Amino acid sequence: MKPKAKPSLSEFLAFALKRGADDARVISASTVECRAWVRIKCQFGCGGYNKRLTCPPFTPGPEETAAVVACYRKAIMIHCVSNGVVNRIIPHLERAIFLAGHYKALGLGSGPCHLCDRCNTKGRCVQPYLARPSMEACGIDVYATARNNGFTINVVRSRKEKGNYFGLVLVG
Repeated sequence: MKPKAKPSLSEFLAFALKRGADDARVISASTVECRAWVRIKCQFGCGGYNKRLTCPPFTPGPEETAAVVACYRKAIMIHCVSNGVVNRIIPHLERAIFLAGHYKALGLGSGPCHLCDRCNTKGRCVQPYLARPSMEACGIDVYATARNNGFTINVVRSRKEKGNYFGLVLVG
């Protein structure tokens, strides 16, 4: 008996859109840019640093992330105008892709995790099926990666402007 064919990655774009993504695209993993400066921006500019297991210094650095990304050929990148939506979609999208036979599926969210009021930084994550590190926490230059793939992303200069939040699922 032949093994069942894996669904096309484009079939998962509808999955992400149905769950609230504003856009979703299949991208080449080679367009994901990892840079050392990104983690310093987390350390000096984000209140999540050293407070969440999904944030530095608990997450892989840019060198390790680049080595991991190099193990992949494709990814699905999602765009949302709400950070919380990205982090709700990514673990479910990752799981759907995994269950479809893409066993290397690995999801990365956006910004600090807010699943728990207080993160268990002295032990293991209490919600490992839902918590994912953010792209930037792992050293991914989100601006460059988004722009490399035709997404519009600009610096938000005031609270009146809408943000652009991205998530990524690396796939085989």
